[in-house]
Amino acid sequence: MTLTVAKIDRETDQLVGEWLPLSEVSKRLGLTIGRAKQLLKDKKLVGVRRGGGEPQIPAAFVGDADVLKGLPGTLTVLSDAGYDEVESIRWLFTPDPTLPGSPIDAISAGRHTEVKRRAQALGF
Repeated sequence: MTLTVAKIDRETDQLVGEWLPLSEVSKRLGLTIGRAKQLLKDKKLVGVRRGGGEPQIPAAFVGDADVLKGLPGTLTVLSDAGYDEVESIRWLFTPDPTLPGSPIDAISAGRHTEVKRRAQALGF
């Protein structure tokens, strides 16, 4: 099974701000590059192509030596709702005044259940 990674658009790229190459993510998580690629294949993380080179992951997705708590479940729900990698990243980083902030801000603040609930509503 080959790892396919979508190419990012300018607007979504700017929403995210800070990106990490997959090799840096694997170091921060204490994983081999192969295991980090498996996280992408399993949709526990999503990454995109920004120019050439290796996949890039939003820095906000990686917490203290682990994937941000609540993120993998939210990514699964978004995927089930038909969102691809770029659409998922865009949704997570787009400000939502009812949260307040963006969904990724809410996940970082420990409110991942609320974010997952909102993501589930997208599928209907």
